[in-house]
Amino acid sequence: MGGPDATILHEKLHECIEKGQKKVVIDLARVEWMNSTGLGILISGLTTLRNNGGELKLANVTDKIQSLLTITKLVTVFEAFDSIDDAVGSF
Repeated sequence: MGGPDATILHEKLHECIEKGQKKVVIDLARVEWMNSTGLGILISGLTTLRNNGGELKLANVTDKIQSLLTITKLVTVFEAFDSIDDAVGSF
């Protein structure tokens, strides 16, 4: 996830906020890789949602992405769940 994918995610998060949807789950099941742009968008999204009284959770984090979150110590920042249902149920 980087480049155009990151831009799309950024736009979708802002659409959610504008619609008053402040509890967001991002399904990472099909994300095969993520660069610093993708990580930055996730952090920005989390910050933006929290500043607007919302929350962002991750679901279906792949092993590669989990490793990246661990290396960058972002596992302490994001709540990650095994499924979308588990993430939704955590709100």
